[in-house]
Amino acid sequence: MHMNSAPHLLNEDRAEYQRVLDEALRNAHERPDLAAVGLRLNAEQLRTMALNATALIAASAAAEYEHYVKVRREMRTSTAAASAGGSVLSPAVGQSAESGGAGFAAVIAVLAPVLAGTAAAIFLLVGYILKMLSPTPSFADALLTAGWFFGALTAAAILVAAVGLLLTALRNGAAQVAEQVPAGELPDEVSRAKDAWRHALLERGILPFLRAALADPSADPASTAPPRPVSRIPKIGFSGPEFSSPAEGSTAGQRPTFTSPDFTSPDFGGPEHRPE
Repeated sequence: MHMNSAPHLLNEDRAEYQRVLDEALRNAHERPDLAAVGLRLNAEQLRTMALNATALIAASAAAEYEHYVKVRREMRTSTAAASAGGSVLSPAVGQSAESGGAGFAAVIAVLAPVLAGTAAAIFLLVGYILKMLSPTPSFADALLTAGWFFGALTAAAILVAAVGLLLTALRNGAAQVAEQVPAGELPDEVSRAKDAWRHALLERGILPFLRAALADPSADPASTAPPRPVSRIPKIGFSGPEFSSPAEGSTAGQRPTFTSPDFTSPDFGGPEHRPE
């Protein structure tokens, strides 16, 4: 890929570029080719020069960066689609599938204690009122028995509803923990693409730039222009051919001389010189 076609770094990746640069400068003492850091150019000056040449350095790892951006974009697209599907499709599909199961059970769990408690209160109230009459009706005891039965049923319904709510809360909490991605952790494919870009950026971009800056005696830390690349092949000089005018008196380079022909008038003499 040509360097002219390399994409510029996105704003969200400039911080990562600076981290790779800072790591290279921080570990410069471990590399013999960067042993000159601090002699003529210090780390801060080299950092400024590398930041000014971000586009040039990033172009050296253009292929890896394009792959990293592509994989990351696909991951974000799939995550957004999954989130949209979970928030839009789940209620539509879940309500149709679970409304007959979990929804009906939830309704029963809520209504059963209310209905049973109401019935228990009515039967007990009516039963004890009938018990207060002087001739006690024969069905007063049956009403009290039914009241206590519905009271027990109310207690059981409340217990079942509490257990169901607890189990539902635990299940939903476990599902959320399982689906949650830890902050700062990327999927394997995106992580591998990012590591490949960082490695190419360091080995093919930042380190060669720092070596060239240290080897160039005319490098100006305040200049925005990148240092001239140091070539190990000596430059071959070519000089134009010399063209000089021929020396005076030399016959080798003299042009031939041309003289005009002599035209003389015919001689008119005596009869002895008549033309034939």
